[in-house]
Amino acid sequence: MYIWQALLRVSAQQLPQSGFAALDSTFIERNQASQHYLQRCERSVKTIKATTLTDTESLAVLDVHCCIEREHDTKAGPRVVRRNADDLRAVAADSGFQDWNTEHEIAALDIEYLVHYRGSTAKATANNALIRAKGYTQRWMSETSYSTAKRTQDSALRSRFWYRQFREIVLLFALNNLKKLTKTL
Repeated sequence: MYIWQALLRVSAQQLPQSGFAALDSTFIERNQASQHYLQRCERSVKTIKATTLTDTESLAVLDVHCCIEREHDTKAGPRVVRRNADDLRAVAADSGFQDWNTEHEIAALDIEYLVHYRGSTAKATANNALIRAKGYTQRWMSETSYSTAKRTQDSALRSRFWYRQFREIVLLFALNNLKKLTKTL
């Protein structure tokens, strides 16, 4: 997996990076041969969760974390940010990534963490207004990168084994980064 992560990293470094990134997760479907095959293999997992870190200027996917076990965003998010802490100035995330442990961990890395607060209290409303002014509205860029990757390539995974499916997801985003690079040339 480290080789494929390195390939994704190199493909992202070819594009201009701003230091501002968006953290988001999506589900990618596992395409199987038939329902009979699923029953025979005793498989019930039909999607894989992919958490990505996307640069908001170039829409390059910087890093991907894949899991089958529905790991919560507050656990997967800091792991992805930690791996890329040297290149980041600010990270925008939705309310699924809101956790005080996560906020303190990312603040210790000297990265500004722009996360939308839940609730309608005066404190939450004030914090949400402040982060919107700092660039939280660029978070939608990660959704755009998912959409283009799933539209240009097939959105379902073809491999039967989970480790090959993880590799397929990383290659999906690496190819998407390279396609953006060819458009700029």
